[in-house]
Amino acid sequence: MSSPLRPSKLQVLAMGMLCALSARGDPGYYVVTPYDNESLRWVDLRYWTVQQHAGTQVVWPELGLGYGVSSRWSTELFVSWEGSRIEAVRPGTLNWQNDVLLTQGELPLDIALHTQWIRDADPPHQRALEWGPLLQTNVGRTQLNLNLILARELGGPSTRPTQLKIQWQVRHHTWPSVHLGLQGFAEMGTWNDTLPTPLQSHRAGPALFGTWRLQGREAIQFQAAWLVGKTYGRNGDMFTARSVYEF
Repeated sequence: MSSPLRPSKLQVLAMGMLCALSARGDPGYYVVTPYDNESLRWVDLRYWTVQQHAGTQVVWPELGLGYGVSSRWSTELFVSWEGSRIEAVRPGTLNWQNDVLLTQGELPLDIALHTQWIRDADPPHQRALEWGPLLQTNVGRTQLNLNLILARELGGPSTRPTQLKIQWQVRHHTWPSVHLGLQGFAEMGTWNDTLPTPLQSHRAGPALFGTWRLQGREAIQFQAAWLVGKTYGRNGDMFTARSVYEF
């Protein structure tokens, strides 16, 4: 019988390097849920924090502008800042996100393609690309989402193999304007050779969603989630909040 799987020193070192490399240039954690946003414009304000146990807190505010190019294609350009506290943030990344709906209700499972181009603000301006399928379905009044995201650095001396990230969400239409749910995120390691379970990062927690309708197509949407577990192999808590003004 084989011995229990334990991470080797090399794997531990590799995970530490992954944590350091991912500390900068990593986009905020929000479950991507594309819809038909044709001709809709929006201002997107995001804020998320990571509090490592026995470590310092890191905050990431983000600001974006989005547009529904067609009933299938939505695009958004946003910038991020990062720091140990909100008063000391510095430029982090420039991001361009595109989501394309491949199905629009003709199947029980809606499918979309997500892409995001990321550019680090600091020299040498490291670039990265994320892409992958977005899956969504409804069971009664509950919406279920599962996103499989591949992430790869584009060039540079420290280019790593393509990484696999997972997003999932359960959103129950509790009241007309307020919904309750759960969110979860994970970093699995290399897409074709995932890390041993002790080195993977999984976190999940409760989420709150709300919509405030204004005049015409105008609306304010918000969401917040508190997640516990691991972030890049280290125990810690994560808080995310997002407010979107649509017009």
